[in-house]
Amino acid sequence: MAVLKGPIEIRILIFACVMFFSLNVHIHGFYLPGVAPQDFQIGDALMVKVNKLTSTKTQLPYSYYSLPYCRPEKIVDSAENLGEVLRGDRIENSPFVFKMRESQMCAAVCRVKLDKKSAKALKEKIADEYRVNMILDNLPLVVPVQRPDQDNVVVYQHGFHVGLKGIFVGKKEEKYFIHNHLTFTVRFHRDIQTDSSRIVGFEVKPFSVKHEYEGQWNEKTRLSTCDPHTKRAVTNSESPQEVEEGNEIIFTYDVDFQESEVKWASRWDTYLLMADDQIHWFSIVNSMMIVLFLSGMVAMIMLRTLYRDISNYNQLETHEEVLEETGWKLVHGDVFRPPENPDLLCVYAGTGVQCFGMILVTMIFACLGFLSPSNRGGLMTAMLLLWVFMGLLAGYASSRLHKTLRGTEWKKIALQTAFMFPATVFVAFFVLNAIIWGQKSSGAVPFGTMFALVVLWFGISVPLVFIGGYIGFRRPALEEPVKTNKIPRQVPVQAWYMNPVFSVLIGGILPFGAVFIELFFILTSIWLHQFYYIFGFLFIVFIILIITCAEITVVLCYFQLCSEDYQWWWRSYLTSGSSAVYLFLYAAFYFYTKLEITKLVSGILYFGYMLIVSYVFFVFTGAIGFYACFWFTRLIYSSVKID
Repeated sequence: MAVLKGPIEIRILIFACVMFFSLNVHIHGFYLPGVAPQDFQIGDALMVKVNKLTSTKTQLPYSYYSLPYCRPEKIVDSAENLGEVLRGDRIENSPFVFKMRESQMCAAVCRVKLDKKSAKALKEKIADEYRVNMILDNLPLVVPVQRPDQDNVVVYQHGFHVGLKGIFVGKKEEKYFIHNHLTFTVRFHRDIQTDSSRIVGFEVKPFSVKHEYEGQWNEKTRLSTCDPHTKRAVTNSESPQEVEEGNEIIFTYDVDFQESEVKWASRWDTYLLMADDQIHWFSIVNSMMIVLFLSGMVAMIMLRTLYRDISNYNQLETHEEVLEETGWKLVHGDVFRPPENPDLLCVYAGTGVQCFGMILVTMIFACLGFLSPSNRGGLMTAMLLLWVFMGLLAGYASSRLHKTLRGTEWKKIALQTAFMFPATVFVAFFVLNAIIWGQKSSGAVPFGTMFALVVLWFGISVPLVFIGGYIGFRRPALEEPVKTNKIPRQVPVQAWYMNPVFSVLIGGILPFGAVFIELFFILTSIWLHQFYYIFGFLFIVFIILIITCAEITVVLCYFQLCSEDYQWWWRSYLTSGSSAVYLFLYAAFYFYTKLEITKLVSGILYFGYMLIVSYVFFVFTGAIGFYACFWFTRLIYSSVKID
């Protein structure tokens, strides 16, 4: 793409950039968690917040208070950004209130008597292995687990299970038990000079205990199973609390404060500990080998064949060399003939540029640490906002290509660019959201948020696409290096390996091969609810993916032109874009081998979301391949004098 030089275009771009940053500040200014540390003095109140209930078996989040847990006097929702709402986060206050550096033992929260409905809800959540998520000072609650294969290595699991299933000795019937006693550990780093403390860890060990007491229950009732006066603490679940209609459940907790040498700035390091970095380096090396192989192919074409052929074009060499190396020159009069459905190609090329800009800037911000896990929902919020503002590039790229292909209806192209891809994704998202809403899950996006998305789309993205389209169409069309014949040349019969379907599918293998190892970790973080914060590795893989898509498409385009087939426009887009087919197939493989999803609704959600991701990947990689071939064909034909 050419650099904008006109004064009008520059003013428009400056205005769009100012709008972008001002909106970004407005949205993030009121809620940017995890950035500034908070100091606590001894005795200061620590408010524990509760988040959604999650399960890797159903992928349907639910509100914490959808189960019969103890409630505060008034439930207050925390401020949530756009990304948190789309992720299904529902952050609310809780009855758990700690005091800084003041340990508690067997603190009773409340007593709940189960009715038929609440007992059924608890059993369903226990059977589906739901986990309870809590937050303290923006740190998520984790359960430390010793790795059986490595000594002295502790991994952290998000949240604790609602309960567990088991069988009493001598009985065959399976029972459900709830974790009603929580032993919290709050780790803090103390400032020696001020004696203030900063929270650096929030852990829990859940237990199921059938509490016992004498007399009538009241707030001052002493439990015989857990009593701070007699120093009797809960250390196991040997006498678990069964979930049945009519049973009463007493919820209790302990909290212990432990001083830590970990500083506040490093408190996320234990959560993000990467024990398998060798696999990521293997992924990088594997991808680099693919890049080196393709780079060698491109170098051979450019140096050995093209440049020698161009320099000696008017000097006939041997008959064999002419037959071997001049096939691509025979189609010089047709190679820049506009393809079938040129408008659709322009729309997809512009949308691909929009995706590329969104992903590139997101990667840069993530590598700089702006999208760390401490900023929940920040990644998704950033991607949505960047997508909206990258509409300027989409309109520019599609209209500029449309004019190059001798088109005159830039408004029509801008309209299709603004609506075709986003409308497809929005309809799919709306259908999936309706399914989630039908399951009464907190993951369903509220109407207000859906309206906000529509406002971002129609109010910002669509106008920016038209502004970009106006700028792009005002730019002069790119001149063709060679003239196009009036009568199309007949394409000769192609060899079987040059069949369009075969060559397109072959072209998608190498780009997918460059990213599939990292793709495993991304899918694991999304669907198994684990942290993903290795954006440095991901950025390297991203660069390798771009190079691979460009090089494999250029190589196959060269072979196609040598076979006297000049219909390269759409094939160049589909060649690298076909890697999305392998991404979706790998997602299906991951579903059947790594996930334990059994419900039909959950399976529909998984494949629906992965279909959207694959579609985005297709548009993104397809645009890379197309523009690489666009540059390649212009380069080689502009270097040859055609008689």
